[in-house]
Amino acid sequence: MEQETYAYIVTGAGSAGCAVAARLSESGRYRVLLLEAGKRDNDPWIHIPAGYYKLFVHDTYNWRFESEPVAGLNGRTSYQPRGKMLGGTSSLNGMVYMRGTAADYDGWRQLGCDGWDYQSVLPYFRKAEDQERGEDAFHGVGGPLKVTDAHYKHEIIDAIIEAAVQAGVPRNHDFNGATQEGAGYYQATLGHGRRWSASVAYLWPARGRRNLVVTPNAQATRILIENGRAVGVEFRTPRGLETARAKAEVIVSGGVYGSPQLLLLSGIGPGAHLKEMGIDVAHDLPAVGANLHDHFNTYIAWRATKKNTLNDLYRSPLRQLAAGIQYVTRRNGPLTTIGTIAGILTRSDPRFDQPDLQINTYIWSIETRDRTGMHPHKFPGFSMAPVHLRPEGRGRVSLKSRDSLAPPKIEFKFLESAGDIDAMLYGIRLARKIAEQPALKPYVAEEVVPGTAIQSEDQMIEDIRNRGVSNLHPVGTCRMGIGQDAVVDPRLRVHGVKGLRVAVASIMPQVVGGNTTAPSCMSGARCAAMALDDARLGELAAPCVHYIILGRLS
Repeated sequence: MEQETYAYIVTGAGSAGCAVAARLSESGRYRVLLLEAGKRDNDPWIHIPAGYYKLFVHDTYNWRFESEPVAGLNGRTSYQPRGKMLGGTSSLNGMVYMRGTAADYDGWRQLGCDGWDYQSVLPYFRKAEDQERGEDAFHGVGGPLKVTDAHYKHEIIDAIIEAAVQAGVPRNHDFNGATQEGAGYYQATLGHGRRWSASVAYLWPARGRRNLVVTPNAQATRILIENGRAVGVEFRTPRGLETARAKAEVIVSGGVYGSPQLLLLSGIGPGAHLKEMGIDVAHDLPAVGANLHDHFNTYIAWRATKKNTLNDLYRSPLRQLAAGIQYVTRRNGPLTTIGTIAGILTRSDPRFDQPDLQINTYIWSIETRDRTGMHPHKFPGFSMAPVHLRPEGRGRVSLKSRDSLAPPKIEFKFLESAGDIDAMLYGIRLARKIAEQPALKPYVAEEVVPGTAIQSEDQMIEDIRNRGVSNLHPVGTCRMGIGQDAVVDPRLRVHGVKGLRVAVASIMPQVVGGNTTAPSCMSGARCAAMALDDARLGELAAPCVHYIILGRLS
């Protein structure tokens, strides 16, 4: 087929990719191609908030990645569900809206990422929001991403928050405001009772733009590089292998696993690894795929004294029918729940200057959670899940083969440091302490996971290794910075390759203390702004060169 030419080509329609493409095409001046390996986001369960559970192991809309065996997990692998549709993982995640702390972004600046401190990124967060509570110093209104309070609340969650306060944790009304520490309900990316994914936020309003071409079922397989510059993308569609040219830039937004994989397949990465895979080295860049890290969590579950939890909904067709009618007719009820309704942000050590522990709360309890799905207990239950926000272990993403359609090799380093283990131990003890408080005690029948027999430190550590899981916020594999350990510079340009940027959670040098969808959308909007700034500079430079040449000739 004849090659199409665009100003910009964006690979991956996830949280960052949707924001990049929408912002680049906003003025109408530039022709933009957005490639997405997955399908359109047409399935109703994508847009029903409680559909998260339906998508967790979905064959069509989920990449269903699996890590290599992890030593710190006693040789278990780590299941990694990632979105394979327009909106990417924002179309199947838990929808919690949390940015992290100001210190997270100031820390990026201290690592050499100029322009990424909190005061620099806050305007992008505010511009992205359509905040239900209204505008203030931390929040904006009128943006593409709807941010709302949890409209479905529950007496057990109310009791957990009150019990946390009784245990010494302050209340917090806004985890994205002046302080992150405390207990309270989360806000979510929801609107009108529906999931508000990056696709809904950024692509749906842009559907009428003739200069934006959104192409699903198109998996990028290689970046075309000529004379040290990215000039296009090769991609596979149902029609076969196709290519498109980019006059300005190629922007990689394929997720924390897909982005380094595409760079490696294109000959950009550690030279020795590329040669081992039989791939010609276009640019030896050792940091590609390195610095993989993720929040880690375990969970404690209790049998509840009341039969009004999501376990009971899951087990009862009659309750499901009632919930379905309530959702269709009034857009409220259990199907609007984001699952992780509320939580507790705290410090496992009082000497820390910001929270390093997040305890998520759920009105359900599960026997297992893996690539076969989530399997609730056969009795009413609720749970708390301690999450370590400041992990020390660093893994890597690399290639298993030259096959561009094969999954990448994912290697985690969970629980290899004393600090990672100590934080989890503190979280378990705090969750149990909260369950003993007067506000929550009436709802507790018994602890069922891991159970009261697990008490000693050695027993708890072994239990964490046997049951703990990724919290599914992986970052870092295309690290931003200025040294040899970085892939992109602070303007998100790939070191050593012209016309190529990366915009996705993989650019984070350190994971933020919160969920990663909001920061990913922010990074996409910032990337688009930087690309447009550079385009304007180029357009201004051309007349200057023209006049200089004419002046010399005259």
